Amino acid sequence: MSVRFTTPVIAHACANGEESDFVAVFRTHGPYVWRLLRRLGVDRDTADDLCQEVFVILHRRWSDIDRTRPLRPWIYGVTVRLLSDHRRLRRHRDARIDCGPAISQAPMQLETIERRQARDLLEEAIMRLDEAKQTVFVLYELEEMSMPEIAEALSCPLQTAYSRLHAARKELKAFFMRHGARRETCT
Repeated sequence: MSVRFTTPVIAHACANGEESDFVAVFRTHGPYVWRLLRRLGVDRDTADDLCQEVFVILHRRWSDIDRTRPLRPWIYGVTVRLLSDHRRLRRHRDARIDCGPAISQAPMQLETIERRQARDLLEEAIMRLDEAKQTVFVLYELEEMSMPEIAEALSCPLQTAYSRLHAARKELKAFFMRHGARRETCT
């Protein structure tokens, strides 16, 4: 469900910095931003930090927002730009610090392991898509945004958004077919 900030009372309250209303905005859209970051391949700790930064930017730029339009596409745009900047900066850093061997966990039930493996495989497949296809796929298939909302958020023609979705689905299908063939030869 998309929340629209066309209510003058809420818009005025947030513009004047009333914290209780901004907390309501955060509670409404925070889970969406965090899910979006995770689905775009961000680890949990970084997702927490980037999610917070999205709302810092929202608070700082509240007066720039067109109150007649839905807030979610604007939040999406800020999230994707912030993630893009984060990834660009991370590429320029030196090698990661190795924290040593992972701590072993208690054995999990087979069903839980299979679900986690399926989720990990889907995340791997999505991460192999280029950024444009990945973004459209996640917003349409996982976040259930409409294609016109996605095209508007990405500032691209509607047909381009549909084309990216089609190409993403085709690449994911090929990925899963290759993965299925590999599993069959290994068993």
